[in-house]
Amino acid sequence: MPDYILAYHGGKKPESEEEGMKEMARWKAWLDDLGDAVVSPGNPVGMSKTVSKDGVTDDGGPNPLMGFSVVRADDIDGAIKMAKACPFVDMGTIEVAEMIEMEM
Repeated sequence: MPDYILAYHGGKKPESEEEGMKEMARWKAWLDDLGDAVVSPGNPVGMSKTVSKDGVTDDGGPNPLMGFSVVRADDIDGAIKMAKACPFVDMGTIEVAEMIEMEM
């Protein structure tokens, strides 16, 4: 069964500690519902920099990464179903991509 990265884009920080606790409870409930499908609950990310052959920019691009999770699903449709249930979709978008194992 393949692993999928759920990359969170957009969103905003909670406006109050109470709002943050409410969102964290929703997040934990979603993870609990996924059970063994959660490979890594992931983390939010801080400010990003975009590196290209032309240099480095500080803006993270037009749709900066906010965090990620890794889930295991039968196929991408299963991973999309998990992403649709994620509370993050109320404030941003989730990019779903299969993680390809490379032999070294």
